[in-house]
Amino acid sequence: MPQSFIKLWIHAIWAAKIRQELIDYPIEKNLYDCIREELIELGCSVRIINGMPDHVPVLFLQNPQKSISDIIK
Repeated sequence: MPQSFIKLWIHAIWAAKIRQELIDYPIEKNLYDCIREELIELGCSVRIINGMPDHVPVLFLQNPQKSISDIIK
């Protein structure tokens, strides 16, 4: 029986409204941990989470059973 192998890396960027610099150092680690936990619960392997005061880029492996819209919500 043929099988398919899917490995799709997603580079998503969450930005603050109007690119306001809202991500301060005291909340930075909590925010990254929250994003990482949510992605892991959805079955996505997280490669890296980084950020700036106005946005957070994330590189993760998409779970093939989930749509990208379900993950990004």
